[in-house]
Amino acid sequence: MSYSGPAAVPSSPARPDSPLLDSLLRADARLLPVVERAEEYELQIIYTQINRDAQQQPTFVEHTYRLDASQYFNPASLVKLPTVALALEKLNRLHQPGLNRRSPMRTGTDFRCQTPAPYVATADSDRVNTVGNYAKRMLLVSDNQAYNRLYEFLGQRPLNQRLAELGYPETRIVRRFAPCDTAANRHTNPIEFRNPATGQISYQQPAAVNPRLFDSPLGRIKKGRAHQAGGRIVPGPYDFTTANYLPLQSITSMLRALLFPAASLANQRFQLTPDDYSFLRYYLHHTPHGSGYSLYRPARFFDAYKKYLHYGRKPTSTTDSGLRIYNIVGMSHGYLSDVAYFADSTNQSEFMLSAVLYVNKNGIINDGTYEYETVGLPFLAALGQQIRHYEATRNRSSAYLPAALSQSETIR
Repeated sequence: MSYSGPAAVPSSPARPDSPLLDSLLRADARLLPVVERAEEYELQIIYTQINRDAQQQPTFVEHTYRLDASQYFNPASLVKLPTVALALEKLNRLHQPGLNRRSPMRTGTDFRCQTPAPYVATADSDRVNTVGNYAKRMLLVSDNQAYNRLYEFLGQRPLNQRLAELGYPETRIVRRFAPCDTAANRHTNPIEFRNPATGQISYQQPAAVNPRLFDSPLGRIKKGRAHQAGGRIVPGPYDFTTANYLPLQSITSMLRALLFPAASLANQRFQLTPDDYSFLRYYLHHTPHGSGYSLYRPARFFDAYKKYLHYGRKPTSTTDSGLRIYNIVGMSHGYLSDVAYFADSTNQSEFMLSAVLYVNKNGIINDGTYEYETVGLPFLAALGQQIRHYEATRNRSSAYLPAALSQSETIR
């Protein structure tokens, strides 16, 4: 495969494990069944301590466990975070009058595997197809169709080129969440927006195609002993070579850049407005019910729906009012991941925690038989609780003050 644009770079080598993180993992009996078979579970963890100086400026100290960008995992919905951020950024860079995240949006079709999304005329603003509403659906409940709409708005090549400019040349976001082949994913739909004030068309984007395939930074990627296709089990591994690729370090850095833009290098910051940042923060931490977004009032969208670390996605979990978790998750093909920032006013602490593990005991990809509920989610819940407990007692040189995040959050 060939790739024109910024050159693909070799993945970073595995880091030595942090003695502190290793000791914290082995000190909790709930974590040991996975930790003692960490290679089998393909476990990777990043724990980031946050320290603030007298002026409350943060510094970040990372502790890692089995972190290795050459160990492929399916990122699943983790790709939704950079896709949302870049869609908001694109609206800003277009500089079109009447074009913003509340502009009604229509998506047409021009190639196989494409699906339309018409203008929605309704008094209920939550049901209108807009970049803002698609972003809310992605961040609150990880909606796949909403992701497809913003992937198509960005276009495959511009999306990945922009990530390379921001310092993520190894990342590949090249697939919709739909059964489209590689060629179809290179083609994106025609789109138009209306000015929300006048109803007139404010921006039109023609159908586009990425003329050349992106390479795989890891070469050929095959996983599993068998896979399901066409309703039957096919002997042999599943090929992830042309799938999305997003290392745990990269998505952790993206979340940090969105929550702490002033602490990022200028050329690695997303080109977002203060209102964009507050919008993202609001929907990154709110639960489906707590967000005020009317589509997610039904009981199936429970509070812990997208909070794997600490709560384990239990419908019966009662969320702690003193704990805010700003996060993005992934669950697919046996891979379970969560990348989060914890703002804990109960214990006056803050930290970041990212983890991924593979729970596919039978080794068959796509058969839907994974140990999410019995192994993966309980492990992530215990991991978040263990690190939170440690942070509650960790000595700091300055006071906890993440309130700036919550004070700037915007619901719109």
